[in-house]
Amino acid sequence: MKDTADPNLSLWKKGLGVVPAWVWERTELETLVLADNGLSDLSDRIGGLKKLRMLDLGHNKFAGLPDALGGLSGLTDFLYLHDNRLTALPQSLRQLAKLRYLNLSENAFETIPEVVTHMESLIELRVTDNRLTSIPDSLGRLSRLRELHLRNNKLMSLPDSIGLLSELRQLDLRGNPLRYLPASVAALPRLDKLDLRWVETLAPQAWFSDLEARGCAIYR
Repeated sequence: MKDTADPNLSLWKKGLGVVPAWVWERTELETLVLADNGLSDLSDRIGGLKKLRMLDLGHNKFAGLPDALGGLSGLTDFLYLHDNRLTALPQSLRQLAKLRYLNLSENAFETIPEVVTHMESLIELRVTDNRLTSIPDSLGRLSRLRELHLRNNKLMSLPDSIGLLSELRQLDLRGNPLRYLPASVAALPRLDKLDLRWVETLAPQAWFSDLEARGCAIYR
């Protein structure tokens, strides 16, 4: 018998291969962990879990995700999609306007999907260890973002719109072949950590001293 009174369900590392049908009947669930199960397919029935606040699909084999994910209107806390085979996200995910944390690390994205820039409540975004060569200008919409982690990608520059992220505290750019950073970074009023370690292609910027003078730590 499954305990249907507990709104938290963890099936981490159970070797499932396929999500059991009974999971989709647990419509009271607020937390669902399906990480590390060799999953490559996800049923549209996940859209019926309207009370989910946290969903962990990390460490699987997903190359795509169903549109039904966009129907998880209660998803506010965390969405883990790291360590999969994703190159794109369903357009329906733009409906996750209350989501605060998104992890897309260790996939195969070449740019941050446009749908992410509609998740206006995001506080932390992780897109490390991908194949990013560009960042969309529309990322500037994420006015509540406090942490942006872009370590180990192929970025040579950032858009000027990065300066619109007025709540940004941490910007992690480690291990990118950067050649240009916009001066708008220096205008970020709350930035307290700029991580440029393992970046060997970027000349010191004239505005680095301005950032450091107001207490921002720059790691090089």
